[in-house]
Amino acid sequence: METPLIKEKTTVILTKDHFNFLAAIFCFWFAFYIYAPVFGIYLQSIDFTFSAIGIIFGSYGITQILLRFPLGVLSDFLQNIRKLLLVAGFIAALLSNLILVYFESFFYVLTARLLVGITASMWVMATVLYSQYFTADQASKAMGIIQFITVATQFISMAISGWLVHHLGWDFPFWVGAVASILGIYFALNIKEVKHNPISMPEKPVDYLKKTIKIPQLKMLTLLSLIAHAVLFITIFGFSPMYAAELGMKEQSLMWLTSAFFIPHSLASLSFVFLKLERHYNKVVLAICFFLSACSLIAIPFTESIVHFNLMHILIGLFLGFIFPILLGEVIHVSPTEYKMSAMGFFQSFYAMGIFLGPLIAGVITENSSLGTVFIFTGGLALFAVVLVLLFSRTKFDHSDA
Repeated sequence: METPLIKEKTTVILTKDHFNFLAAIFCFWFAFYIYAPVFGIYLQSIDFTFSAIGIIFGSYGITQILLRFPLGVLSDFLQNIRKLLLVAGFIAALLSNLILVYFESFFYVLTARLLVGITASMWVMATVLYSQYFTADQASKAMGIIQFITVATQFISMAISGWLVHHLGWDFPFWVGAVASILGIYFALNIKEVKHNPISMPEKPVDYLKKTIKIPQLKMLTLLSLIAHAVLFITIFGFSPMYAAELGMKEQSLMWLTSAFFIPHSLASLSFVFLKLERHYNKVVLAICFFLSACSLIAIPFTESIVHFNLMHILIGLFLGFIFPILLGEVIHVSPTEYKMSAMGFFQSFYAMGIFLGPLIAGVITENSSLGTVFIFTGGLALFAVVLVLLFSRTKFDHSDA
């Protein structure tokens, strides 16, 4: 048996410390979401094939697959360098944006996206550091604040990116991302870390890994999240802006598509702060949301107007807004206390496979068929998730003692 981890906060956290940390979070996501809606259109403009675009979109997930689980497992062993790892994430984002400014070859663009994947992987460190600003019973509040800032930042950055391109050129969002990265380095270096009394070290990382993998239901929850993230990164973060362009939407009007997706998406997520959903309803809500997402996705190729296209994305954003918090909450519930960080690292690392494989497969499909076919394929993924949830319903969402 390992010795319980006893922590005693000795650092006073002031309002300005929260502000500094949340400013770092804003810069964290703003640094690379500022160009997300127009990135596929940009790659088309420099003559990349759909297959190449799919590989580049998906590469964002590769480094997350490789890094997030190890970072989650090693989090207790990395206490002294967590802030430095977060700073390293901002440096990777800075390099990525500068590469996109100066180079247009496939190799360099792919390298830039791999670097952004490194940045996103450091999100594990950010969540751990900020959670220490709160007492244990306020963990949900801490994550709620971070989630709100995350969604708000993504929405703001994506809403203005098309306007920036239209008025200031393709390179300007990359420059903005570079400036955000530099500001993020400043804010991250000034993060006040909570000091603890010396604590006993946990088990060896390899033991954590073995026991984490054995947590019942974790793998099924991760698979469902993998599918949900594949849907997310095939659509609004991938091929939806390109399809909107085919329907006649201009770059400066992409904010309407972004708003259509993200406003209901954020409101659905925010609803969990105020509404308490009994856990025995979770599987029902998951099945319904995946099914209605599938219907909305399959309907997209049959829409003939931008209005209908945006309407479908209102629905997709809404349903995914319910799916993500439920899955995240269930991972927390099924994981024993001493393995929650490792379980979260496993969860985040392997759902990143959806970020990688979804756009990659979608790019191949588009290359050999059409953009419309991609949405039918994505709808099929959502229907498969419904089947998984129904199979999952034979088991209980319960706490594990792996």
